[in-house]
Amino acid sequence: MIIVSVFMFGSSPGFCKSVIDTQPDVQAKNSTSDEIILLSSPELKNLTTSWASEFMKQNPNQKIVIANVNDYSNFYGSAISIVSGNNLAFSANESNWKIALGRNAVVPIINSNNPMLDEIIHKGLSTDEFAKLTTRKEYQNWAKLIQNGQNIPIHFYILNDKGMKACIANFVKLNESEFSGSAIETANELVVTVMKDKYAIGFCKLSEIMDPKTNEVLAGIKIIPIDRNQNGFIDNFENIYSNLAAFNRGVWIGKYPKSLSENIYAVASGKPTDQRILNFLSWMNSGGQQFLNPHGFSTLVSSEKQANMEALIVPQNNPIQRDKSLLSRAWMPVLFFLALATLVIVGIISYRKNKKSEDIDEEIEITSAFNENSIQAPKGLYFDKSHTWAFMESDGNVKIGMDDFMQHVTGLLTRIVMKEPGEKVRKGEKIMTIIQNGKHLDISSPVSGTIIKHNRLLAADSSMINTNPYTSGWVYIIEPKNWLREIQFMFMSEKYKKWLQDEFIRLKDFLAASVKSNREVYSHVILQDGGELTNNVLADFGPEVWEDFQAKFIDTSK
Repeated sequence: MIIVSVFMFGSSPGFCKSVIDTQPDVQAKNSTSDEIILLSSPELKNLTTSWASEFMKQNPNQKIVIANVNDYSNFYGSAISIVSGNNLAFSANESNWKIALGRNAVVPIINSNNPMLDEIIHKGLSTDEFAKLTTRKEYQNWAKLIQNGQNIPIHFYILNDKGMKACIANFVKLNESEFSGSAIETANELVVTVMKDKYAIGFCKLSEIMDPKTNEVLAGIKIIPIDRNQNGFIDNFENIYSNLAAFNRGVWIGKYPKSLSENIYAVASGKPTDQRILNFLSWMNSGGQQFLNPHGFSTLVSSEKQANMEALIVPQNNPIQRDKSLLSRAWMPVLFFLALATLVIVGIISYRKNKKSEDIDEEIEITSAFNENSIQAPKGLYFDKSHTWAFMESDGNVKIGMDDFMQHVTGLLTRIVMKEPGEKVRKGEKIMTIIQNGKHLDISSPVSGTIIKHNRLLAADSSMINTNPYTSGWVYIIEPKNWLREIQFMFMSEKYKKWLQDEFIRLKDFLAASVKSNREVYSHVILQDGGELTNNVLADFGPEVWEDFQAKFIDTSK
């Protein structure tokens, strides 16, 4: 028996989750074994119906039954459940098997005829500005919200839905009881209201502002850009709002707030082996993707589809196991010695192969998440945008080194090329070259001055930068020239961590745009489930990618 449930929003604050009030179809448990049962939440009924209709059209002998569900007790046995998010109990269970099939997002919207639209698109709105807009009536005025804004009230509309309110509250980090706006009963009514009111702002799901004919946002509506780094304007790396394809890609690589976006997963208690289920999942991962956009959901990118196809592969049984007649007593001794000899040969081949691919194997084993929370940032140090640090010692000289972020990106360094004592350097000028198995990156100086000393121990063991970047892995001691002026452009502690959030977005953007992988291991090295980067993300790539990283990431840091 197969049971498939599609995309049910719960009430946890991790994402906007609708409250479902339908009775599960208990007859589903009594269905025939050759049927595929789709248990769908009401808001996804159209999507599941489209999926089912098209799959049955292409596979006339396969019957699919659609039923409603609102109860987790229906997910049992060999069930395949299509759900949203990481907060649902059975999808968060690490023992469960799951793959992503698409994603959904909640977006702030504005009337496209708003006379101040160009300014809004240019500057965006920060989380703090959204917090004031949603909770404080004195800020519901265009003159308060944007510079040179008209002294006209903002008409803020909010859907009268517990799940939507919880989602927005999580985004602005305030209690939903503090919201101040006009309540709208249905999503369709909210969208129509914003389309008619050029001074309106509201929140809705992306699926509710999709034009099924164009697969773009409805005419009359614009998505309000979110100023994630809160610097007062939308930077190039934040601009994902030009079209829906750019937006979907931006959501995937982490440019959109996670509190407003969520994956759609296919979840099972174990890896499916039933060929009918595998066929249906494979189709949803390929041909079925065309039905996501018309129903307002974002499709998977190519690397995600490839990873899914690999996850759906079921190892074939050994031919010896399938033909049990070969295991007669007469053949047992022969087969035993043949198997033993085969194991010895395979062991020798595997050993040699592993020696040749040692770097790749070590990289695949490193699966810890790589994000701003995993970066060390000792207090008292100044951090520069060149991913270096500086610290003035008691004698007035400055000790500098490479930050923890960069060593996590490169992996274990094998050599470092340093300047000699007595050489003069300027801030922003190349001061060292880090090398990993022949691939290299040039790192710029955070300060100007004269090199007094370099760390000779790094010549013998460059990996000290990886293990102790802020202590024994220091690189230079410099007599500074413009210390007081140059530290004004550096970060300390929490400001550095906040800046790193943008650097991780830039890193994901670089990987999505520049890395053209042709090896299966790459999809596992770059991103984990949920879009998290893996540690030592560049280590397994060739010199052409490192050169790209130098030109498009390091040299463009700002």
